[in-house]
Amino acid sequence: MTHDIQPSFRALSDPTRREILRLLCQQDMTIAALTQEFDMTRAAVKKHLTILCDGNLVHSESQGRTRINRINPDGLRPVLDWLSFFDHFWDTRLDALKTAIERKPQ
Repeated sequence: MTHDIQPSFRALSDPTRREILRLLCQQDMTIAALTQEFDMTRAAVKKHLTILCDGNLVHSESQGRTRINRINPDGLRPVLDWLSFFDHFWDTRLDALKTAIERKPQ
């Protein structure tokens, strides 16, 4: 895999950043609008947005003097691809559990 996903995992590791992502899934927002949703300073929200941008999960775009922040759904693809590698471990264990349950005498 050529994409370094460490910045994406760093971005996702914080509950505030996950909440920012959830909000941005609903609508594009300015820093001011996001700041109203949290008990923190504008500078703190901006720092979280910077980390989300570094993780390629959010894009910020200037519109005049305003910066609009929007989610980048494609940014989650490398994380999902990495996690999907482990699907077969779950499938194997769930199949074994199913087999064990079906063999158990009633």
